[in-house]
Amino acid sequence: MHAELDIEPLHSWCGMDRPVVIAGPCGAESFEQLLETARGIAAVGKVSILRAGVWKPRTRPASFQGRGTEALVWLREVKAETGLPAAVEVANAGHVEEALAHGIDVLWLGARTTVNPFYVQEIADALSGVDVPVLVKNPVNPDLALWVGALERVNRAGIRRMAAIHRGFSTYAKTPYRNAPNWKIPIELKRLLPALPVICDISHIAGNRQLLLQLAQKALDLEMNGLMVETHFNPEQALSDADQQVTPSDLATLLQSIVVRSKRIDDVEFENTLELLRDKIDNVDHKLIEALARRMELVRSIGEYKRDNNVTILQLERWAQVLRDRIPAGSGRGLDEDFVRKLYNLIHNESIRLQTEILNAPAGIKE
Repeated sequence: MHAELDIEPLHSWCGMDRPVVIAGPCGAESFEQLLETARGIAAVGKVSILRAGVWKPRTRPASFQGRGTEALVWLREVKAETGLPAAVEVANAGHVEEALAHGIDVLWLGARTTVNPFYVQEIADALSGVDVPVLVKNPVNPDLALWVGALERVNRAGIRRMAAIHRGFSTYAKTPYRNAPNWKIPIELKRLLPALPVICDISHIAGNRQLLLQLAQKALDLEMNGLMVETHFNPEQALSDADQQVTPSDLATLLQSIVVRSKRIDDVEFENTLELLRDKIDNVDHKLIEALARRMELVRSIGEYKRDNNVTILQLERWAQVLRDRIPAGSGRGLDEDFVRKLYNLIHNESIRLQTEILNAPAGIKE
């Protein structure tokens, strides 16, 4: 998948370099709640943008779904007092028009919108000719192509001030998180679009304020450009997502606790040592590829032998034996057991594929 975006650097429109912090309540519930929270956030001194949910895409209709246009009026007054630019989620063209009419500074597309190209295109059409920063959250499901496609649609509408928001992915698997981080997907997004800023919504990944610090540190250690943190002056009384919101005071403590590491340092000795270690890794990787290629050659020989003797591909006892042997062997060399298991599952799946190819080859064709 090849992708390119014509975008402006984050610092040119956000006013600061990494880490950018976007904070505010899950939902704007009342003028008093929004103002009190925003005052606390402004006092932290490290927040770039005030976020607040105005239209809330909730699963159940009886849930708090936001105050709509009324909340946009509150936001305009609150940002005038605090000086914080305001950001809201938009899910259709009407939302875009209303938000811009009320002076909202930043728009974002939520995960339930990004998943549908029709919704994204409608919003992109409404943004045509408008100069406003737009943030695009990942889709609910772990589909990188959908995420990139949404970013491309918004960019093609002429929006150059852009960023992606990683907020995790829905999963049926039991994890400590509300939404699985699945870090490999935002990492791949950064590889595909290196100029695109990526901000991590640690609140929606965590679902629990106790997990926020470790997620914030991990996100910044993975070179993400900033954080989105849901903040409420009284989280226990919040009308939505109470467990994942923090007070402005707790937000300040969180931000002070994070270690912001450099991408590189101006130290010749450090760079030389790092380069030597990378050369060693490259050499090991080449040997690893050669070993895998030799292994697959043996797999092909086994596949041909099974075919010639009319034997099934899958041999469960042999597969169980491999795992019983390799996992402890890897563990004995300091490798994580789950890593070894996943690695050999990949190798086994490729072995099955190769042997199936051999078995199904037309008669008379040598593999």
